[in-house]
Amino acid sequence: MGTALVLVHDAVPGRGEQEVGTVGPALTGLGLDPLVTTLVGGGPGVPDLAEVAVLVVLGASESAADDTVPWLAAELDLMGQAVATGTPVLGICFGAQALARVLGGAVGRAPRSERGFVPLGTAAPDLLPAGEWLQFHDDAFTLPPGAQELASNEVGLQAFAHGPHLGVQFHPEITPAAFAAWVGSWEESGVAEVLAAEVDLPALRADLVARSAATEDACHDLVARFATHAGVLVP
Repeated sequence: MGTALVLVHDAVPGRGEQEVGTVGPALTGLGLDPLVTTLVGGGPGVPDLAEVAVLVVLGASESAADDTVPWLAAELDLMGQAVATGTPVLGICFGAQALARVLGGAVGRAPRSERGFVPLGTAAPDLLPAGEWLQFHDDAFTLPPGAQELASNEVGLQAFAHGPHLGVQFHPEITPAAFAAWVGSWEESGVAEVLAAEVDLPALRADLVARSAATEDACHDLVARFATHAGVLVP
């Protein structure tokens, strides 16, 4: 079917691949070939978008509103190229915020951080099923012009569709191993203690283990719905 370009935001070899979680197998199951890469820290770069069927942009500890982030301009430019050429984009957490920004929305600090599983309804169940999804973010974004709101709560917009593109504030890709990779990056950056004061990280990991089968199924289902919506797959 083609290449699914997956952008991660961790320059540590192997850790970004771990953070891809269930998105990679979900793409493979649809006949797509995931190519995981990063623009962080002078990463290997990306192929020509003409060779890419789908662009997936994952989460990051940085803010999509922070123009001092060294690699952000190049990533926003790449996403803008994808939008301009009609390459479907799936944005997850930071990726959704960046996609909203590229499409004309705004990104800023959320009224409060969200940590853990959060129940969400849906305005379009054929594309986004209602359910409980893992949240771990501090920023929020506005609905881009011409986009369809799919889900929201008191913190802000949680999902939207714009043409073939889909942005979700939550983390459908999460696995216990991906979460362990997050914790490793937090420990390196010195924010682990701050986060541990906000949320019981061992309890959240135990919750992830208990929910792992359900979260994997939900991710595969969501990615398949996105691909069908985007025209990558024929229903």
